[in-house]
Amino acid sequence: QVQLVESGGGLVQPGGSLRLSCAASGSTFSTYSMGWFRQAPGKEREFVSTINYQGGGTYYADSVKGRFTISRDNAKRLVYLQMNSLKPEDTAVYFCAARQYGLARKEAHEYHYWGQGTQVTVSS
Repeated sequence: QVQLVESGGGLVQPGGSLRLSCAASGSTFSTYSMGWFRQAPGKEREFVSTINYQGGGTYYADSVKGRFTISRDNAKRLVYLQMNSLKPEDTAVYFCAARQYGLARKEAHEYHYWGQGTQVTVSS
C-alpha cells in the first residue's frame, strides 16, 4: 500500500508557473506508475499527465501538452508536475495517483491510490 501527499499548489497569475510535488510512502514506489488528475468545481475529474513506473514513458492531456512536464525521482519517492504558461482554465484541485504493476494509463479508474489533492488557482 502507498500513501500520497501532494504539495506546491497555490495562487498564480496567468502565464506563471508552479511545480507540484507528490510524496509517496512505502518502499516499492518504483513499481507504481504515477498520474496527475485535476478536478475543477462542477466538473468531473480529468486526466492531466502520467508517467510509467520506471519513467520510460510520459503522456499528457492535449490541453496541457507543451506546457506541463511530469517527472519522477524513484530514489526520493517523488513525482513532480511542472506547470508553465498557466491559464485560468487550469484552475482546479490537482490529485496525484498511483497504479501498481502496470504501465501508465489515462483512466482514473485504473489507479489504486490517491492523494487528497492540492488547490491550484490561476487568476489575476
